[in-house]
Amino acid sequence: MAVTLAPAALARVQHFLTETPAALGLRFGVTRTGCSGWQHVADLAREQREGDTVFEQDGVRIFVDAVSLPLVEGTRIDFLKQGLGEMFVFQNPNATAECGCGESFTTSADAA
Repeated sequence: MAVTLAPAALARVQHFLTETPAALGLRFGVTRTGCSGWQHVADLAREQREGDTVFEQDGVRIFVDAVSLPLVEGTRIDFLKQGLGEMFVFQNPNATAECGCGESFTTSADAA
C-alpha cells in the first residue's frame, strides 16, 4: 500500500514545492490530539529522517515517519476548495471513527 495524492492535491503540493525549492517533498503523518486521539498533519519535508518511508508520485516524494505509517498507510490525500476556504482532505482507510468536529480520528488498534 502507499499514501497517494488525488490530482488536485498533487497540483497543490507541486505548487508549494515550486515556491519552496529547498523542500524535498511532502511530510505526512499523525500527531496525538483532539477527542479521538489522532490528527493528520501535512507539511513540506525539509529533510529525510531516519525511519522514514518515502512514496513517490509523479515526481513528488511523500515522507512518512515509522510511527505514523501504520496509521496512514493507504490514505488518499485530496485538496478541496469550498467557497473561500481551501483544505487538504484525508481519506484514511485505517480511521474507524472521528470526533464530532472531524479534527481527530481513532483506529481499530486504539479500541483494543
